[in-house]
Amino acid sequence: MNRKLTDRPARLSPAASPHVRFFTETIEAGGISPLSFFEAGSSLAHAERFFWENASKTMTLVGIGHALTLTAHDGEDRFTAIEADWKQYCSALIKEEKDMDPVLVGGFSFDWERSAEESEWGDFPNAFFAVPVFQLKIEGGRTGVAINLITDKPDAAAQFDKLRMQRDQLIHDAQMRDSLQFSKPDVLSMHELQKDSYLETVRNVTDKIAEGEADKVVIARSLALRFGSPADHTAVLQSILNEQRDSYLFGIERGGQLFFGATPERLIEIRDGQAYSACVAGSSKRGATAEEDRELGAALLADKKNREEHQYVVDMITDVFDSLCASYTSANAPKLMKVRDIQHLHTPVEGALGEESSIFQFIRCLHPTPALGGVPTSVAMEIIRQEENLDRGYYAAPVGWTDASGNGEFAVAIRSALIEQDQAWLYAGGGIVADSVPEQEYEETWVKFRPMLRALGGTLNG
Repeated sequence: MNRKLTDRPARLSPAASPHVRFFTETIEAGGISPLSFFEAGSSLAHAERFFWENASKTMTLVGIGHALTLTAHDGEDRFTAIEADWKQYCSALIKEEKDMDPVLVGGFSFDWERSAEESEWGDFPNAFFAVPVFQLKIEGGRTGVAINLITDKPDAAAQFDKLRMQRDQLIHDAQMRDSLQFSKPDVLSMHELQKDSYLETVRNVTDKIAEGEADKVVIARSLALRFGSPADHTAVLQSILNEQRDSYLFGIERGGQLFFGATPERLIEIRDGQAYSACVAGSSKRGATAEEDRELGAALLADKKNREEHQYVVDMITDVFDSLCASYTSANAPKLMKVRDIQHLHTPVEGALGEESSIFQFIRCLHPTPALGGVPTSVAMEIIRQEENLDRGYYAAPVGWTDASGNGEFAVAIRSALIEQDQAWLYAGGGIVADSVPEQEYEETWVKFRPMLRALGGTLNG
């Protein structure tokens, strides 16, 4: 289904109306399954939902409904615009010390200059963020459920009382729900979109790189699935939760669509004045046995092409940390990061946050990393626009959350898919350099399709 890209305006503005107030209230709520809470939210009409779990499984967020939405329009500095709007709303926040911080959740498109006027991404603008009405957060052994209300109406107390009743019902439904048991969607068909065009694009890009136009360009392609009936959003999240335990897990509902994934790549985390990122680039499949896995990993660590790709990312991310941090450290050499279907070269980076730095400034400077765009960035982006013929939407883009205190975490949305009713679109790409072989790059994308394909009930012929 192709639709026009649309933007929806932000709602109330504290700058425009000094009467806007931002209320939050938290209660303790032990014994809630995050996925059951997510599913309970389906009982609320038109309540779009959000799901997040970090790779270490130390923090889980679920959002239901929108107390506020923020979007950015074409041509804007969308990162700065979203940050400025969020700061305005936080200035109107009324909370007690015991209450958890409200969160702003969402993401950005890969490219604000979208490569197709009409695409499957019609419900997702270049930036989309929301403060959930009902916010579940599990962290440090504490489970809390918050209500967030942003209003300029005089009857805020009555509004909040209605929300308390809905909150109590959501908690009750989540706690009383039997263990969730879902089936994967029934895949009727799988269609490679523009396979021949992808192979030709890789040839064209390798020629441009050989002629010195760029050092590396990441080219992506997509895969379309058709199901026998509409896919259940909770079901696909349950599937990916069960199968990809070492990844960042996310799901964003927008309109009738769900963008979800299991990505190994953290873009940026801000926690108590410290900044953390991860250089993830260079990949290989997993082995069928432990011995084969070790051999593949050793080959990856020794592979010149993959090490060069990885170093591009290390150089770029450490340059950003050097500019936005008071000090930083990074590992001297990459190690292997192994997830279920693929292994990557991985180098962590950590720094002390600069006084004026923020999570949105990091996102603005880091996106896209050479692992998803290329080198040099501006040249690679122009080649992608000319050659790729794909609206990536939020694939390979920053998705995550931040709170009213400036903490937060964003991941790079790879290993991801977009679902609408009985359709799904999967996305995968790879770094193209001068000696890339189109057929090998094509085969590598199948390895990267595998997590989402399995979660959605598809197969790869073994």
